[in-house]
Amino acid sequence: MELPAYSNGVTLCLEELLVYKQHCAAWLPPAKSLWSTMSGQYQSRKLGRGMDFSEVRRYQPGDDIRTIDWRVTARTGKTHTKLFSEEREKPVILYIDLSATMHMGSRLLLKSVQAAHMAALLAWMSLAQKDRCGALIDLGHRLIEIKPKSHQPSVLALLQKIIDGQKEQLQLSQTEVSANTNGVAASSMSDSLTALNRLSPKGSEVILISDYTRYDDDLKPQFNQLRRHNQVRLIHIYDPLERGDTDFRGIEFVADQQQSRWLNFSAKHTRAGIRKAFESQKDRLELLSRSLGIPYTRLSSDSPLLKQLSGSY
Repeated sequence: MELPAYSNGVTLCLEELLVYKQHCAAWLPPAKSLWSTMSGQYQSRKLGRGMDFSEVRRYQPGDDIRTIDWRVTARTGKTHTKLFSEEREKPVILYIDLSATMHMGSRLLLKSVQAAHMAALLAWMSLAQKDRCGALIDLGHRLIEIKPKSHQPSVLALLQKIIDGQKEQLQLSQTEVSANTNGVAASSMSDSLTALNRLSPKGSEVILISDYTRYDDDLKPQFNQLRRHNQVRLIHIYDPLERGDTDFRGIEFVADQQQSRWLNFSAKHTRAGIRKAFESQKDRLELLSRSLGIPYTRLSSDSPLLKQLSGSY
């Protein structure tokens, strides 16, 4: 399993995120759709680009009768039809979770690095489609808002913000471990959803990239509010260890934002308990996806992004 050039799987640099610019064309329609390629059992009806009303003119043979403007037809006594132009630009808002739990990786990549790689691919795809791309970067203790824009310097600035944010949170996490403290408590995901609803112009495509460890069912109304005026997608980044998949059979001290304890990985019931907790959270996300019609996809941190998207994973 090979990483993109310049990537070490732990820290980020601009070069490894630039790599995705040359790959984004492979996932653009009509050649291929990224979303139809990504696995996921709970896909809602695929929505294409919207159509903007342009003008009304006299009906001509061959026009779609479904576009007849009956009000103008009744007023003038002559059949008129509506013309539409394809919506060429739409806002794409990326929610990128770089909070403390995302700085975990038992095999190839930290979850935060995989999230950054996915965000980079989506940002370059947005630019290629002439869409405006913005972001909400969640560091757990603070949020970084980036308004949507549609030129290359803005994408480069967005990627640099991701790099800086991941570095900041990684250093904070390491400082907390060295000091043997519980660190700064992560803010609620509710704060992030409130900010997303404020940041996202109506009609945006909002893509949330997270491990969703801070998700609970009380947040469903906020997801529903976000979905009401936007197309929302969930991308779930996970590490195999979170499912109890590990060859390690020793005893290790582990901690998260809520608790810390010693775990015996040689015990089957320990690994089964970890898997059960993971499956329970996954079930909650899948229920949210089904009930609100939000597409939900999972990506692992144990394999390069492009390898998973190509189906060779």
